[in-house]
Amino acid sequence: MLVDDGTRRLQTSGCGETSLCEVEQGQEPYEDMLFESEGAARAYYDEYALRTGFVTRVLSSRKSERDGSIISRGLGCRGIYSHNSAKVSSQKRNRRREGCTAMMLIKREKPGRWVVRKFVRDHNHPLVDSLPRRRPTFDEKDKRIQELTAELRVKKRLSAAYKEQLLSLMKDVENHNEHLSTKVQVVRNNLKELEARRQELVNHNSGTYGKG
Repeated sequence: MLVDDGTRRLQTSGCGETSLCEVEQGQEPYEDMLFESEGAARAYYDEYALRTGFVTRVLSSRKSERDGSIISRGLGCRGIYSHNSAKVSSQKRNRRREGCTAMMLIKREKPGRWVVRKFVRDHNHPLVDSLPRRRPTFDEKDKRIQELTAELRVKKRLSAAYKEQLLSLMKDVENHNEHLSTKVQVVRNNLKELEARRQELVNHNSGTYGKG
């Protein structure tokens, strides 16, 4: 929506909270531009593409090795847009060979701070005067799948750690039981030995008294 100071406020939900980015209406992306979330940056680039006359797509993604979360995203132009699906199909080969280089690369510096690290403005094809607004359904599902995948990865790591701790504990208990069993056996052997000596003494005393 528009506010009194002539800025356009873009809102997008991600990671369970609302991210907000305020930019001047019609402002073009630039390097070092800041956003509060990846979702806010993607919403802004989609809005920019809609105004400019091209369709966006995800070019690349990079995940954190620690928790699997997205730490950088490359957004770019899908190529020549046409309402005619047959025409688009016939142009796929050309788009693969002559991919449009227009793009925006965003990176996460820290939680709540995403920065535009690279922006390429020029397209190698004509732009469209008006485009239908894209439904965010796919992006939302894609985002949710990524969140669930990262969450599942963390839970698997925790599960593996708990399993390792449990096996270690069971090993300690097993070793302790073996140690106790050894001690019990030693005590039993000692008792048997003492009983044998006592019996020898009893027999010896009985023999002595019999001779007397």
